[in-house]
Amino acid sequence: MSHSSSQEPISREMPTAATPADTPGSAALNAKAQAMLEEKEAESRLRAYQGPMRKVLTVLLCLWALFQLYFTTIGVISAINLRAFHCMFLLLFTFLLFPAYQSERRQRTLPPLRDLVLIALSLGSFGYLILNFTRIAEMGGRVTDFEVGIAAVAVLVVFEAARRASGNLAILSLLFLAYNWFGAFLPGLLGHNGFTLKRVLVTQFWGTQGLLGTGIGVSATYIFLFVLFGAFLKHSGFSRFINDFSLTLVGQTSGGPAKVAVVASALLGMINGSAIANVATTGTITIPLMKRTGYRKEFAGAVEAVASTGGQFCPPIMGAVGFVMAEFLNLSYTVVMVASIVPAFLYYLGLLFSVHFEAKRLGLSGLARENIPQATKVLKEQGHLVLPLITLIGLMFAGYTPLLAAVVSIFATIVASWLRKDTRMGWDKIVAATAEGAQSAISVGVCCVIIGVIIGTVTLTSMGLNMGYLILSVVDNGSVYLTGFLVMVMSVILGMGVPGVAAYVIVQAVAVPVLINAGVPALTAHLFCLIYACLSNITPPVAMSVYVASGIAGSDQTKTGIWAVRLGLIGFIIPFFFLDNPILLLGADKTATAFQSAWTFATACVGTISLVAGLEGWLVTKARVVERLLLVAAAPFLLYPGMATDGAGLVCLAAALALQLFRRKQQPAAPSR
Repeated sequence: MSHSSSQEPISREMPTAATPADTPGSAALNAKAQAMLEEKEAESRLRAYQGPMRKVLTVLLCLWALFQLYFTTIGVISAINLRAFHCMFLLLFTFLLFPAYQSERRQRTLPPLRDLVLIALSLGSFGYLILNFTRIAEMGGRVTDFEVGIAAVAVLVVFEAARRASGNLAILSLLFLAYNWFGAFLPGLLGHNGFTLKRVLVTQFWGTQGLLGTGIGVSATYIFLFVLFGAFLKHSGFSRFINDFSLTLVGQTSGGPAKVAVVASALLGMINGSAIANVATTGTITIPLMKRTGYRKEFAGAVEAVASTGGQFCPPIMGAVGFVMAEFLNLSYTVVMVASIVPAFLYYLGLLFSVHFEAKRLGLSGLARENIPQATKVLKEQGHLVLPLITLIGLMFAGYTPLLAAVVSIFATIVASWLRKDTRMGWDKIVAATAEGAQSAISVGVCCVIIGVIIGTVTLTSMGLNMGYLILSVVDNGSVYLTGFLVMVMSVILGMGVPGVAAYVIVQAVAVPVLINAGVPALTAHLFCLIYACLSNITPPVAMSVYVASGIAGSDQTKTGIWAVRLGLIGFIIPFFFLDNPILLLGADKTATAFQSAWTFATACVGTISLVAGLEGWLVTKARVVERLLLVAAAPFLLYPGMATDGAGLVCLAAALALQLFRRKQQPAAPSR
C-alpha cells in the first residue's frame, strides 16, 4: 500500500531542519532509492502518460475512488457484484499502467494495442459474470462450455496482471493452481484424487472461494479505503508533521537520528502498510543522518528496514491488516487492536534501546539543538493534522464500523487541513490525493485477486487441513512450540515479497489452521502468523526492505540483513511467548486480572531491554562476557509469563546490573562526542 506516483519519482515530503531539501547529494540519493525500489516493486515503474491520456487516467482513477466510497458506505450492491466491479477496475488500471516488461518505454501517449485487447477481455469476462452470476447461482452452479471458456479467459488475464504487478506472488499462485492436478500424484496427506479442468475453473471464477473470494473482498473494502485515507494524510502534510514531531521527541538524545528513524517509520508504516516503500521514502533522510552521526552503514540500513517493517502490525491502524483480521475472526476491531499493542510495543522498545545502547557504546551524541524544531511550534503549526487519526480511532471505539470511520476520516483530513492556511488542501490537492490513493491500491489489489487462486485451491483440495495434519503428525509429541516453529517458517516463506495485507490473507488460509488444529486460540494464531509474514521483509535471503535500505546506505546486503535480524530479534521471539499463554495479548486471556496483565507487561519490557543490552554489550557501561550472558539469560525468564520465571529473570538481571555498577565506579564512563 505504498503511495508512489507513476508520473514522477517517489515524493519526499520530510525535509527537516537537520536535513534540508537542498542537502548536497540528496537528489542523487533519492534517484538511487527510486532505482532500488523500481527493481523490487512493480508499482514504482509505472507508465507515465503524456497529453490527454494523462487527464483521462486521472478522471478514471477519481471515478473509481468515488465508486468505491459510495458502494462501501451508502450504496446498495451485492458483495459479488462489488468484487467483480472492483476486479474490472483493477485489471483496467493494471494493463494501462503496468508495463509488460521492465525494458518497455515508460513515456507514452496511449497504451499498446495488446493491452487494449487485455482490457477488453477483462471487462468482457467479469462483465459477463456480473450479468449472469445470479442466474447461474439459482441453477445450482451449472455452467455451459462457453461459460467455462469465460472462466479460463478471466483466470489468464488475472495471471497476466499479477505477473506485472506482483511477480513472485504470481509464480506462487501458479504452483498452487498446478497443485489441483499434480496433487493426485503425491503420496500421503498432501495427495488428493485430482480435479478436472472444468471443476477448477468453475471453482476459481464462478465460485465465491476463488478470484472473487476473501482476498478481493478485503481489497474492495478495507484496503482501498485505508490506502485512500493514507494518500489524503500524505497530501495534508502529515508526513512532515510526523518527522518534525519525532525530532522533537528524541532528536537530542544519544543516537537521536536513529531514534527519529524508528519513531517516524513506525508511525508512517502503520498507515501506508508497505515496508518497502516506507524504507525508500523515509530512508533517504534517516539513513544518511545516522551515518553522519557515526553509526555504521550496515547498522543504519538495518534500523530503517526493521522500523519500517514493524509498522505493518503496529496499532492503531496496522496497515489495515487489523480490520481484515477482525473480519476473519468476527471480532470487534478494538479487540484485535488492543491485543496487538504489547507485541508491537515490545518490538519497537527493543529497537529503540538497540540504537540507544549502540550509541552509548560508540560514544555518539544526538543532534544539535539548532537542528531540532521547537515542540511548541511544531504542535501549533502542524498539530491539527493529527485530528483525522483521532477521528478514526474515536469512531471505532464508539462502535462504528472501520469502513465508516475511514470514510469520515478522509473528509476529516480535508477539514483539518483547512484549519491553517499553509496546510490547506485545495481542489488540486484533493484530486491528486484521490487519484494517487486509487492508483496506490492497484498493486495490493491485484495481489488480493491472485491470492484467490491460492485460497480456492486450499478450499477445493483441503490443503489447509491436510497441511495441519501433516505437521501435527511430524510433531508427534504434540509440542505447540515445535508446531509454532514450523508454522513460523511457513509464514515467513509465504510472506516473502508480498505486501503486508496480502501476506496475511495467504497465511490465514494456509498457516493459521495448522496452529488452530494444534489447540492455539484463533486470535493468537492469527497474530502469530501475521507477525512472521511481516518479518519476512527483513528475513534473508529475500529481505526486500533490507535490500532497498542497503542500497540507500551503500552497505553490504548480507551484513545489513544479519544486523536487521539481530535488531528485530525480539519480534521473532515474542510470538512464541504468547503462543500457549496469551496473557501478553491484552484482553485475550479472560482469566487474567488487571494486576497480572500489568505485571506481565512490565516484566516483558524489562526482559526486552535485558535481551537488547546483552546483544549490544551495554547496559550502564560496556558489558563483559559474564554480564552479557546474565543479561541474555534473564530475557526469556522475564518474557515468559509467570512469577517463578520472573523471579529467576530479575535475579540474573540484578546480578548483571550490580557488576556493571561496581565496575562503573572503578572507571569513568565512556566520553560522549
